[in-house]
Amino acid sequence: MNSLFSFDRGPGPHPAPRPENPGPLCAARVRELFSGCADFVLREVEPGLDGGEPVFACWLDGLVSADAVSETVLRPLTDPERAAARDAAGWASLALRGGVYACSVRERRSLDEVVQDLTHGCCALLFDTLGLALSFETRTAQTRAVSEPTLEKSLKGAKDSFVEALRPNTALVRQRIASPRLKLVEGRVGRKSATRVAILFVAGLADPSTVRELARRLDALELDALLATGALEEAVSDAPRSPFPQLIHTERPDRFAMHLMDGRIGLLVDGLPVGLILPVTFAEFMKVTGDRSSNFLVSGTLSVLRYFALLLGLFLPALYVAMAMYHQEMIPTKLLLSMIEAKQNVPFSTGLEVLGMLVSFTLLQEAGLRLPNPIGDTVSIIGALIVGQSAVEAEVVSPIAIIVVAMAGICCYTLPSQDLASAVRLSSFLALLCAMAAGLFGVGVYACLLLWHLAGIDSFGRSYTAPLSESGLGGLRRVLLRRPEARRLFRDRLLRTPDRRRRT
Repeated sequence: MNSLFSFDRGPGPHPAPRPENPGPLCAARVRELFSGCADFVLREVEPGLDGGEPVFACWLDGLVSADAVSETVLRPLTDPERAAARDAAGWASLALRGGVYACSVRERRSLDEVVQDLTHGCCALLFDTLGLALSFETRTAQTRAVSEPTLEKSLKGAKDSFVEALRPNTALVRQRIASPRLKLVEGRVGRKSATRVAILFVAGLADPSTVRELARRLDALELDALLATGALEEAVSDAPRSPFPQLIHTERPDRFAMHLMDGRIGLLVDGLPVGLILPVTFAEFMKVTGDRSSNFLVSGTLSVLRYFALLLGLFLPALYVAMAMYHQEMIPTKLLLSMIEAKQNVPFSTGLEVLGMLVSFTLLQEAGLRLPNPIGDTVSIIGALIVGQSAVEAEVVSPIAIIVVAMAGICCYTLPSQDLASAVRLSSFLALLCAMAAGLFGVGVYACLLLWHLAGIDSFGRSYTAPLSESGLGGLRRVLLRRPEARRLFRDRLLRTPDRRRRT
């Protein structure tokens, strides 16, 4: 079932979500729905052990804590001292008033709500004669422990990362923003999976219209199951067909909280150990969390180097092929003579050998990522040293082609975002094909088309290329250099935050 997020959806009628499991609320119906489920437990319990009307307790083994079910639900329910409540209505009223020791209790009147509670780690008490169920929070605490981030290395920052459970992830964010202004709105996405998705934002900092628009897009997402971020990204992105990322992925709660305090909105999905941040611009994918922990001069210098590496990773193979095939007069004489001598016995053209090396480099990278760590490292070493050296000695490719491709690959590795690095590698293939077809003219045309494509992307009403596309040289300075913390008095106006002031 696709549950609606609790936001004002604007004027006009809005259809309510249709129950997936209609029917009477009773133990027999619940047993029928979970038939064939070996982990489903349904137990008849006699409240007070006084021969009164029985109730039915049910839960899914593995999702609940056995101690919690026994001590907080079953034990107080069967206490003979509570025999004053002789009927089902009396026992239901007693449980709602605190007769059961669970930390939370929810009254349910529909079968679909009971099924959702059971599949999310609750224990339910079914009162057949009343058509009523009470759900108690008994979720097990067994989950992967909070550990160090594996993809985003932390030098001076926190050493914890998100896990695969939603509530521990929200707690990690709460620890950093200890304020009731941090709002958390949950909903369920997926007709069959009913995956919990949480929207997090700081009231007064996040743009309310952006929050409502995000909730509307999530409500409109029609899926059977949400088990990966791909479908979610396509649903909330303005340009889902673009290879360039439009949501920030992070496994670090401190980075997640920093973006929330900047006025952005976060998404956490139950079962995924990453957080998603929006709206974003291209410049945000070039920033590193550690920049705020370093001196502003050091972080500014590293930022300039990252943008230089971005340009090299994108255009270096294409520029080399264009000059070697069409514009030899641009190459210094000594370097040109060295290139000619190295290519005398190579049977392939410059474009084909660079294209082949790019494909080989990409295959080696994929092999290193997919294989286990010891084997992946071995494959990378064999590919980089033995295969490359053998190809040069066999005069299949020239040494300069390997140098150019390796330099472009290293530059892509310096990019902070893996999604952006993948888009840059794809774009470098297209730039290389344009260079093979028309030389520097083709590279120039492709660069213009790439800028046109990036300028046409919006992220919830914000230009993807901002602030470069809106502030000129001032925007370039803001992108490349970081101001000292004492001078960062205001938040980015592009985020349209109600409270722009950072410091009082």
